[in-house]
Amino acid sequence: MTLDSEETPLTIAMVMDTIGTQGNGTSNSALQYAAELEAQGHTVRIVGVGASEYRARIHHLPLVTWIASKQYMSFAQPSPELFDQAFKGVDVVHIYLPFKFGREALKAARFRHIPVTAAFHLQPENITYSAGVRYVPGIPRFLYWLFKHWLYKYVTHVHVPTHLGAQLLQDHGYRNTLHVISNGYRPIFVANKLTRAEREAAVLETNDDYSDVRKQLSVIEENENPTDVAVHLPRRFRILASGRLANEKDHLTLIKAVGLSKYNEQIDVLIAGTGPLRRRLKRHAKKLLANPISIDFHANAAMPAFLKSGDLFVHPSIADLESVSVIEAMATGLVPVIADSALSAAGQFALCDESSFPVEDAEALAERIDWWIEHPVERARWSRTYATHTLEHYSVTASVRKFVAMEREAIAEEE
Repeated sequence: MTLDSEETPLTIAMVMDTIGTQGNGTSNSALQYAAELEAQGHTVRIVGVGASEYRARIHHLPLVTWIASKQYMSFAQPSPELFDQAFKGVDVVHIYLPFKFGREALKAARFRHIPVTAAFHLQPENITYSAGVRYVPGIPRFLYWLFKHWLYKYVTHVHVPTHLGAQLLQDHGYRNTLHVISNGYRPIFVANKLTRAEREAAVLETNDDYSDVRKQLSVIEENENPTDVAVHLPRRFRILASGRLANEKDHLTLIKAVGLSKYNEQIDVLIAGTGPLRRRLKRHAKKLLANPISIDFHANAAMPAFLKSGDLFVHPSIADLESVSVIEAMATGLVPVIADSALSAAGQFALCDESSFPVEDAEALAERIDWWIEHPVERARWSRTYATHTLEHYSVTASVRKFVAMEREAIAEEE
């Protein structure tokens, strides 16, 4: 227990439609927070589909349930009996999503005079891109209004992962007290040893077997037009990506970029994720990539090993409130290349120009990929820089302490 002597531990009910699967980003964040809250001495009651003790039934909706299940998401069926059991004796109720389950949880908590906080994790743009209505005028603004009408206008304190998310809410008329707190990453992702890039850079610099590669790289450094020169790599270069296989995650731009790279034949692309676009991405990859693509679901517990196996992490997403996958990749020492999008907060993680590219621009991304391949020593240096920066700024331990402070503030206002 890590509570200060003057603080009493809290009992917090965390309400989210789907909590049992680790294939959904919001579910991962909730589980991660719950584990850290308990490590810090608090008690957490998880309420939703898949919860171990306070388990909700699935609320089946024609077509919608089927589409949501492809992205490891279910809608929970509200139950007065379930809320009665879960909320008995709690200090505060924290609601993750503005759907029926969350709204009924709000009513149940208010009836019992329990303080309520909420999180804003579902970006309306994620819905418009997934539903194929991104270009329909007014749809995102309507969804911001609808979410506010459903839930957020009834809750004062709202957790949002990034300043971009807070700005989007303010731009759409949200007048809540917004608490910008990163979802953070768990210690299992920390690069506590030499990163893969550092190890390979050391071998490249000192091993005589790689003298020919060093000569090729020096030619690229000195050439006025390096696009005309390519190096033969000692092994295939592994590019990783992670996220739902949905339109707004834009994995197609990554596939196109590798197809345009002069190192196409020397690159393996591995995507950790699941979703409705899997077949479409596979089809494009077969046409554009020299080597077979790997697209598979990876449980969150397996992600550290997956990330530590890569050479470069590409995040082409168009819309993101934070993107924990980028934080986790950086924590392992994996250098990221991130789409610069007005609707994505992930761009804030880029610490150098070579880690950023214009959103949906496959040619620019291909140039970034080629640059990192041709500069292994720079990649090793930035690998350690990203790992250190992430450790200092995005620890889940620090994030949860800020979250608890928000909960205590909400409780104090109800007293």
